[in-house]
Amino acid sequence: MRRRNAELAMMILAGIIAVGANLLVDFAHSSAIPKWLPAYAGLVAGAIAITTLVTRRFAPNADPLLLPIAVALSGVGFAMIRRLDPRLAGPQLAWITLGVTVFCLTLIVIRDHRRLESFRYSLMVLGLGLLLLPLAPGVGLTINQARLWIHVGALNFQPAELAKVVLPLFLAGYLAQKKELLTIGTARVGPWVIPAPRHFGPLVLAWGLSLAVMVFERDLGSSVLFFGLFLAMLYIATARASYGVAGLALFSGGTLFAYHSFAHVRTRVDIWLHVWSRINDRGYQLAQSLFALGTGGLTGAGVGQGQPKLIPFASTDFIFSAIGEELGLFGAIAVLTAFGILVARGLHIALRARDTFSTLLAAGLTTVIGLQTFLIVGGVTRLIPLTGITLPFVSYGGSSIVANFILLALLLRISDGEGRAA
Repeated sequence: MRRRNAELAMMILAGIIAVGANLLVDFAHSSAIPKWLPAYAGLVAGAIAITTLVTRRFAPNADPLLLPIAVALSGVGFAMIRRLDPRLAGPQLAWITLGVTVFCLTLIVIRDHRRLESFRYSLMVLGLGLLLLPLAPGVGLTINQARLWIHVGALNFQPAELAKVVLPLFLAGYLAQKKELLTIGTARVGPWVIPAPRHFGPLVLAWGLSLAVMVFERDLGSSVLFFGLFLAMLYIATARASYGVAGLALFSGGTLFAYHSFAHVRTRVDIWLHVWSRINDRGYQLAQSLFALGTGGLTGAGVGQGQPKLIPFASTDFIFSAIGEELGLFGAIAVLTAFGILVARGLHIALRARDTFSTLLAAGLTTVIGLQTFLIVGGVTRLIPLTGITLPFVSYGGSSIVANFILLALLLRISDGEGRAA
């Protein structure tokens, strides 16, 4: 009960942050209390009440930090989206509401996450199907030269976002079953003794098809994300450094091949290396991102006082730059700290887990959050080439919001099981 009381206190604080951030957006242009305030505050309060009650009833021993952080990040992200493009506010609020609903349903329906282990091969097929679905004729949709979306009626979404949840489930189930066989060498290749190659079949299939996403869908972000996920979970399961070295060698070779074979990869690298000489064409977006971050300084220009709209697609790929401009270095560090706590708590859940499947699943889900955050923040700050991926819970995007709330519910379910065991 102490955990749930602590969670409730932090949820109230997260709600205050969410409402306050949206108030600041309006106060930048008017001192009048906005008419939407009672409705929005009521919606936030309702979401807090419902999620808190569901967590108390169905996951009473779950980690108390994860949900409040997600609510706070979603509230700040929604405020920035309203500030950047008010037309997107309604759809984003609807997606957040759906995400909270799916979060509750996941906790209610999945009472024991370990039962999912027996569906590992079905989950592999489902995950790879989600990755390749945008290539299906008549369903796939190409936007900004990337074929990442599918459309069903008036609804467009990215199935790769749901694959972020499904593939860690498959990998956790497969590696939990095969980790000993993947650790003990039984076959010889030259001077090296390696595990039997047949045990790598499903992993190689999943890895190869995920890289095909980069080639045919031009989705660098998802390709790097899933490759990193496979490599991290394989290393965690086996504790063999040789897999890490081999994975990095494969990544380096694949990157070099992709650079010389595909124009869109060369373009991303060229923008990264020569942004200032490309500032009037291909490098304009990244250059504006760097200008925004530099303009923000320590304390920021103030919500509604900056010029983040100069950055194309600021509400999706570059929302962190908008936060950096208007909330400054302190605000950007606060957001990164929130993600750091999410990752730290996720790894803590993995370390406390008492069965291999739970450990691997918690570690895999946490890797998705951490790596995705690194890819987007690294891209907009020019640490790495741009990958075109969203910032979890913050960026505009319905499929991303829903997938992240499912991921969050699974982490809470794992932590609840370990809390009961303790």
